Amino acid sequence: MEKFTKITGIAAPMPLINIDTDMIIPKQFLKTIKRSGLGVNLFDEMRYNSDGSEKPDFVLNKPAYRNAEIIVAGDNFGCGSSREHAPWAIKDFGINCVISTSFADIFFSNCFKNGILPIKLPQDQVNILMQDAEKGANARMSVDLQAQEITSSDGQVIKFDVDSFKKHCLLEGLDDIGLTQQKADSIASFETKLAQTRPWI
Repeated sequence: MEKFTKITGIAAPMPLINIDTDMIIPKQFLKTIKRSGLGVNLFDEMRYNSDGSEKPDFVLNKPAYRNAEIIVAGDNFGCGSSREHAPWAIKDFGINCVISTSFADIFFSNCFKNGILPIKLPQDQVNILMQDAEKGANARMSVDLQAQEITSSDGQVIKFDVDSFKKHCLLEGLDDIGLTQQKADSIASFETKLAQTRPWI
């Protein structure tokens, strides 16, 4: 998993509340088990018309936000089913951070496991960042995980909390597999000992 330390980029404003995982990546795209290739279908029903053409009013289709790396979202982002394809699609599009007042628990956990930083903030602070994001491509926001700070385009600094273990995993680029691989020597030693003491297993 790619390390997350600090990003500075365009933030897309998505004030809609209750954006669920089916809106993030509709069910017809869940057949794959690959983490790549889903970005083109991110927010598919909101981004595209039935003929496949883009809806010009959707934020990520606007020229200013096509390369957004941050989403500032409405309340309860990632609710609905627990599909891990949702953070896969977000990450594959190029979004590395989502800021909201609240997230669905499973989606929140899945973000950390896929290199995305979800940040919970009080409504008044989300409002500040939402207004900043609405300025467009000239408003570049910075998110510093080590310092746990968000800096708006005009220099306003907002602190955020993050679980220390999840922070460590993002900084070091460790998903569940990476964490397990750190214990490779201990696992190998256990397997050797087990084979000697319980050869019938």
